[in-house]
Amino acid sequence: MGLRSLPRRKDAVIPLYQFRCAQCGPFDAAHPMTSVPDAADCPDCGEVSRRQITVPRLGRGSSTAMHLLDATARSAHEPAVVTGARPGTRHTIQKVTTDPLHRKLPRP
Repeated sequence: MGLRSLPRRKDAVIPLYQFRCAQCGPFDAAHPMTSVPDAADCPDCGEVSRRQITVPRLGRGSSTAMHLLDATARSAHEPAVVTGARPGTRHTIQKVTTDPLHRKLPRP
C-alpha cells in the first residue's frame, strides 16, 4: 500500500527555513516540510546558500489560534485590570426578601 497525500487546507502553515548566503547574509525561505532543500538560491545575488539550523519559529502564525495563545501568554504577566462593569451591560439587582418563610425554600 502506498502513501496517499492528504488534501491541503487553505490555512495550512508552511514553515520558514533560514539560509545563509556567503555574500548577502541570512534570508528566510518557505518550503513544505516534505521537501526541505539543504541549499537554496539567494534572492538577491542568486548564489547557492546553505540551510542553517535554527530554533523553531512556531509563534509566527496569524491564525485565530495563534492570537489566542498570544493573549493567554500575555495575560500571565499583564493581567487585565477591571474597574467596574462593562459599559452597556445591565447590572441586575436581586431582590432580597426579609420574610422568614422564604428561608425554608430550596436554593438554586
